[in-house]
Amino acid sequence: MRKIVHVDMDAFYAAVEQRDDAELRGKPVVVAWKGARSVVCAASYEARAFGVRSAMPALRAERLCPAAIFVAPDFTRYREVSRQIRDIFHRHTDLVEPLSLDEAYLDVTVEKTGIPTATATARAIRAAIRDETSLTASAGVAPNKFLAKIASDWKKPDGLFVIRPEEVESFLAPLPVARLPGVGRSTNAALEALGLRTVADLRAANPLALERRFGRFGARLCELARGIDESPVEPHQEVKSISSEDTLPEDRTIEELAPVLALAAERVWEAAERKRKSGRTVTVKLKTSDFRLVTRRLTPPHPPASAAELAELARRLAERAGLPPTTRYRLAGVALSGFREPDPDPRQPELFGDE
Repeated sequence: MRKIVHVDMDAFYAAVEQRDDAELRGKPVVVAWKGARSVVCAASYEARAFGVRSAMPALRAERLCPAAIFVAPDFTRYREVSRQIRDIFHRHTDLVEPLSLDEAYLDVTVEKTGIPTATATARAIRAAIRDETSLTASAGVAPNKFLAKIASDWKKPDGLFVIRPEEVESFLAPLPVARLPGVGRSTNAALEALGLRTVADLRAANPLALERRFGRFGARLCELARGIDESPVEPHQEVKSISSEDTLPEDRTIEELAPVLALAAERVWEAAERKRKSGRTVTVKLKTSDFRLVTRRLTPPHPPASAAELAELARRLAERAGLPPTTRYRLAGVALSGFREPDPDPRQPELFGDE
């Protein structure tokens, strides 16, 4: 049985800004560019108290929290702090799967330092992060990735929660189905219409009926309801595409998706830069409120040169969805693929001849 830890930094970008600028501490900080199409990258817990959340349009954040201090993102600085944190992870295990700059899965079934339990390892990691970066992290410990991610959110901020193997069924049973990954507002409403409000209800449902109604995701729901997730922690994955998508808290029209696509493009661009990948093919993924999946793809003559250019290409692709303008969407995402190797530096001599 695996021992999985999910570590999630607390309001990471905003916390870095507050750490580095004493004037921001204790104040509502929103990491975002100002502007009609800008979206919130992160919000401090002081700003969250007013309802400000990441992926929210910046204009709405201003309305919710007029006293908010807007700070432009500094991804170079965030990446450097993220590298510090990952160095801490790798002291304990080589099986680290980063999800973004601020969260990662760790498989600590075999722990490098000899710490005997995953819970103790999670405590050691959180203490090292606090001591070495002056930031806080929340962690979840469980037998698989899906449960560890739920657990890390259970006692945020600065918390640790453990789901032991013998506790899985009893822990999941009373949870609302909305706590399961992939269950947004529309899916939740569809499940409630079937009388499925809790994980226990879902567990008792007919699997074939769920699969007929929700397709492959119906089968996945049956597995999640039983705490089943066999996916391993994958530290070295061949990168064929980089994507980011959001299941929205409420359905939106195609025009209202622009800020969501802009944030997804920013995440994809940041990940591509981190992996030193240059991709030409841009894909937009949309899912309608009635679960119809629409994708549009474009390979321009030259790769996007910036996150803003990627966002603009994504917006144009979304407008080509070909559905009525009144169509509402529950999910939107952006992907970059068709990677090419970086051009070699002509000033760099060959290190090795032909063998």
